[in-house]
Amino acid sequence: MPQSHANRPPDAPAPPSVTPDALARMIDHTLLKPDATAADIERLCAEAARHGFFSVCVNPVHVARCKALLQGSPVRLCTVAGFPLGAQLPETKAFEARRAIRDGADEVDMVINIGALKDGDDALVERDIRGVVEACREGGALSKVILETALLTGEEKVRACELSMKAGAGYVKTSTGFAKGGATAADIALMAKTVAPKNLGVKASGGIRTYDDALTMIAAGATRIGASASVAIIEEANARAARIPNPESRIPD
Repeated sequence: MPQSHANRPPDAPAPPSVTPDALARMIDHTLLKPDATAADIERLCAEAARHGFFSVCVNPVHVARCKALLQGSPVRLCTVAGFPLGAQLPETKAFEARRAIRDGADEVDMVINIGALKDGDDALVERDIRGVVEACREGGALSKVILETALLTGEEKVRACELSMKAGAGYVKTSTGFAKGGATAADIALMAKTVAPKNLGVKASGGIRTYDDALTMIAAGATRIGASASVAIIEEANARAARIPNPESRIPD
């Protein structure tokens, strides 16, 4: 069995049993590498449609292409703003979101201003998030806020979640996948607990490479999984399901 990269604490809840179909509907099939080609994007969309993933997540330059490739498919289209550093001006991120939605994006994952958060400039962080949230609301899209948890203290993670709630975001998300670390079960649990009063979604992304990694994140409170290893994860899930007749799912259809 592959070694898990999810850093599951020894006292964490046991991972739930999740059917392959239910898991696929929680996955954002992701390709955000700077060298992604048109052929790579076409393959990504075909894989998402074939496996029933919830969405594809791509850089803004690929949104219009994906919209055409996914026409007639239930797969949603997710993109990013302020990616991957979060150091753009709030107006730039809001413009990115509006343009991506116009090109066909259904969801926008924006990176917070990490430096401003560390400076304690909560007003700027909230304004930064709110600009993208409002652009998403105007365009009928879902907004997610990437915290880049590997760069934050526990207090900063909580504050980032609180500011995301104040700004009206739909989700909080752990990582870009481009920092020094990715999602951990402990971070997911902390984020889920913090945003529970506003019922925000929690997306685990960064370093999720195996079925066990995905299950560990779900057990910790993740409601969406972002992964580039989605196909391998779902193939492992299918292989296990084939050995266990009618596995019970704890994730609602």
